[in-house]
Amino acid sequence: MAVNDNPGREATFSPLEVMTDAPVIPVIVLEDVEHAVPLARALVAGGIRMLEVTLRTPVALACMERIALEVPEAVTGAGTVRSAADAEAARRAGARFAVSPGYTSAVGRACRDLGLPLLPGVATGSEIMAAAEDGYTELKFFPAMQAGGLAMLKAWAGPFTDVRFCPTGGVTPLNAREFLALPNVVCVGGSWLCPVESVRSGDWSRITQLARDAATLRR
Repeated sequence: MAVNDNPGREATFSPLEVMTDAPVIPVIVLEDVEHAVPLARALVAGGIRMLEVTLRTPVALACMERIALEVPEAVTGAGTVRSAADAEAARRAGARFAVSPGYTSAVGRACRDLGLPLLPGVATGSEIMAAAEDGYTELKFFPAMQAGGLAMLKAWAGPFTDVRFCPTGGVTPLNAREFLALPNVVCVGGSWLCPVESVRSGDWSRITQLARDAATLRR
């Protein structure tokens, strides 16, 4: 895979800017490099440009690179970042933000050193405190439904008044508005924008419509 030898040339974003760009950040799992560019174009056409491509498949980095090079209006992000090596590989492939399923100081330092905005994953108060100690106050609440859902976020609003969340995991078009109505929720993450069957069949118009519907959700 070719690498991005000058990753700092693009416009940079803060974690909060990543979260406020649209109400939903799509969680993308790609199995075929040839799907990467048309999928990204379909999402952008629907008004969603912050794209979290998860590091869950062998072709994920190649997909990020294709999107970064061929769909400049998209902002390519890396999901499932679990180590400093993941962060570095993603940055070299063109990722402009990172999302992790949990948080360690090693991942936090690596992303900061790389100039890669990070949305760390948290599921407990202790994890929120650890991330905040390292300067991270825009966080991914994951897995949201399994870890307490709306009730947990409401409980955290008291002790963590300076923290903003992107709940991900079990968020759907049916409950997204409830999450977005909470004052400490900036956006949500969801895989429903990229149904597996639509990606495999190349039904890009359906994905554009799903993105368009998601972009109109009210915070």
